[in-house]
Amino acid sequence: MNYGLNISASGALTAMHRQDVLANNLANLNTIAFKPETPMVRHRPAVREEDGVWHLPSNRLLERLGAGPLMAPSVTRHEQGSIETTSNPLDVAINGDGYLVVRSETSGSTDRLRLTRDGRLTLDGRGRLVMATTGMPVLDVQNRPIEVPPGGEVVIGSDGVIRRDGAEVATINLVTIADRSRLRKTGNNLFTAPSETINGAERSSGSIVQFSRERSAVDEIRALLDVQDAGRAASANLAMIGYQDKMTERAITQLGRIA
Repeated sequence: MNYGLNISASGALTAMHRQDVLANNLANLNTIAFKPETPMVRHRPAVREEDGVWHLPSNRLLERLGAGPLMAPSVTRHEQGSIETTSNPLDVAINGDGYLVVRSETSGSTDRLRLTRDGRLTLDGRGRLVMATTGMPVLDVQNRPIEVPPGGEVVIGSDGVIRRDGAEVATINLVTIADRSRLRKTGNNLFTAPSETINGAERSSGSIVQFSRERSAVDEIRALLDVQDAGRAASANLAMIGYQDKMTERAITQLGRIA
């Protein structure tokens, strides 16, 4: 087996994976409250070490080279995006740390609580405060759906207290997650985590800003440069595969003739 070919192939696959993740970040440049991901790469040990076949002959030079890079799970960067003003009184942004708690109403779901920073809210036909994008109800500090009675002006304070016509209706549950590595994206700007993580979450020190929404946390210039860098890395590794293939071809067709 051509060891260099193996390393180049591993490098090409890893670079293309990086390009996919980074391109997805760039594609969500205008997605409200989107959190970008960092593609992680780890060192792949030599095949003899990775497969645990210690009885095979050792080539210390190749083993020191390793077997190239290997893809690892991506890590979400929970950075805050900039806050923009809207004209909708039910639009809210979280300034600082924290997540809104919403509930999935999918039939048969056991862990139904979800977290989000997407504060585009509206009232459904039953008067419940829900996400405008998914229809999931936003929960209060007791993890119950918030029902807003009909009436006049809705005011949402920085502490999450909702008032209508001056009367207090409920308090939005704004929580902090100590170990964010336990959060997993589920699409639609939602995160899931083990139920004990969400149920045991403490009140966040962040504040809620009414008439606002959080923009994507993607840095346009950085994302574009990262995609280009990953593309160049993939091209370089693919070129190396071609070079090594030609070297193998020449070794087969010419070395024997010269001898």
